[in-house]
Amino acid sequence: MEQLLTVRRWRRYGADRLFVTQETGARVGSVDLQSGEVVVDDPGLEDRLRRAAQEFLRADVAELVLPVPSRTVGALDPADQAALEAWLGNDRDANDALDLSGARAERGSPLRARLERLAAEGWQVVHDVPLGRQGSLVAHLLLGPGGIFTVAEHKLPGRSVRLDGRLVEVDGESVSYLRDARLEAQRTHALLVAAGCASITVRSIVVIHGDLEVVGRQDPLAPTLVVPRHVVPSVFRAMPVTLAPERVGALAHVARQRATWAR
Repeated sequence: MEQLLTVRRWRRYGADRLFVTQETGARVGSVDLQSGEVVVDDPGLEDRLRRAAQEFLRADVAELVLPVPSRTVGALDPADQAALEAWLGNDRDANDALDLSGARAERGSPLRARLERLAAEGWQVVHDVPLGRQGSLVAHLLLGPGGIFTVAEHKLPGRSVRLDGRLVEVDGESVSYLRDARLEAQRTHALLVAAGCASITVRSIVVIHGDLEVVGRQDPLAPTLVVPRHVVPSVFRAMPVTLAPERVGALAHVARQRATWAR
C-alpha cells in the first residue's frame, strides 16, 4: 500500500519554506526555498523528501498530496537529481561548508552551518521550531553556555541596513525586525516555562546578511541584538557563561520535544 506525503508551502516573515509530512502528521522534513537548506527529521526519508519537494516545485501549487511507494526509494534519475540539486543543493556541498576555512568561505557559509559549528563548544541548536498552532516558526533556537537565543536572519545582499538605537531601516525605510524578534523571544520563553523550564531568560539575535551600519554601541546584554552574519558564530563565543553544561543539555532536551511547542 502506498503512503501519502503532504507538501505545504509556508511564506511568512520573509521566510519561504516547504514542509513535508506523513499521513500520521509526523514530519519528514523541510526545505528552505531561499537558501536551499534541506532539513531531514529521519535520514532514511531523505530521498522521499527530495522527491516530494521536486514534485511540488513542478506543480507550482500551495499544497500537494502525493503517493510515495512504501518500499525503499532508490536514487533519482540522473536528470531529475541534477535539476533538484540545482535548486536545493546536495549533501556534499552542505558538509563541505562545515569544513571550509578562510574569510571568503566564512562569509559565504549559511547561517545554519555557522550555528552548528558551536556544537563542539557546548552549544545546541534546534531548527524550525513551531510556536503554537498558528504556523509561526523560530528559524533557529540556540542554547549554550551564553544563554538561550532565538536567531532570525534577514537576507538583504546589496541593500543598506542601518541600526540606530531601537530603529532599524532598510534602504531608508523603517522595518519591524526588533519588534518581531522580541515577540518571538517572549513567546519562546513562555512556552519553555510552561514546559517546566524555570528561571530562564530568552534573548533574540537578528542576523543581517547585507550591509549593516550600527550607529553608536549596542549593549551586549540587551534583549535583542542586531549583528552582521560574518560575526556568527564568534559573537556567541564571546558571551559570558550563564548556563552550566548539564543545564544546557536539559533545556535542549525540552526544546526538542514537539509537545513543548504545541500549546
